[in-house]
Amino acid sequence: MRPSKRAFDELRPVSMERQVARYAEGSCLVKFGDTHVLCTASLEEKPPPWLRGQGRGWVTAEYAMLPRATATRTRRESTAGKPSGRSQEIQRLIGRSLRAVVDLQALGERQITLDCDVIQADGGTRTAAITGAWVALHDCLAWMRGRSMVKESPIRDHVAAVSCGIVKGEAVLDLDYLEDSSAETDANFVMTGSGGLVEVQGTAEGAPFSKAQLNDLLTLAETGIGRLVGLQKQATGKA
Repeated sequence: MRPSKRAFDELRPVSMERQVARYAEGSCLVKFGDTHVLCTASLEEKPPPWLRGQGRGWVTAEYAMLPRATATRTRRESTAGKPSGRSQEIQRLIGRSLRAVVDLQALGERQITLDCDVIQADGGTRTAAITGAWVALHDCLAWMRGRSMVKESPIRDHVAAVSCGIVKGEAVLDLDYLEDSSAETDANFVMTGSGGLVEVQGTAEGAPFSKAQLNDLLTLAETGIGRLVGLQKQATGKA
């Protein structure tokens, strides 16, 4: 039995609350159990300088953890002068994941920035951020369509993410911090609603894992992401 009493293929309780930030063009407060992430989408009517004149837009992300998102206070990265290597890696992952399902040409010469701020962390902050950021992005693009800024939504598919791991020799889905900190293998999967793989991150913390174990983790991820996409559809009313 897992510490959380969940089945091996069971997600933590997941919720996605939209329109929680008054001024953002799109927003979502996503909760994976005790991991809570506020995702906001902000539209700029210009692309990044290196994309100007090319007739297409850009989707990017920034990620940060609030000082008391964890058991002890973490120094704000703004006071340190730059994001940590971990934050940079995660925000690039979020951006790549969202761009994989957006028609940047249809977006036009604009940029949408997804800010993902971790309010409370209990493992899986990056996977929660990707899943919630898709909802915020969806609403931002719906806002644009409602103002005739785009003819059709540039979103081509859903995208969501989930963690999996080998804990005490067993493959399990959606690790909380207690499991994540003791896992023999830790992996994150990003997939589209149609089942395409966007990114796979997997690390053996002790003994190497086998191809069979990797397949077990992938199967779990497919199950979990299917459920997360269903929750995205339920939240947005987008089939």
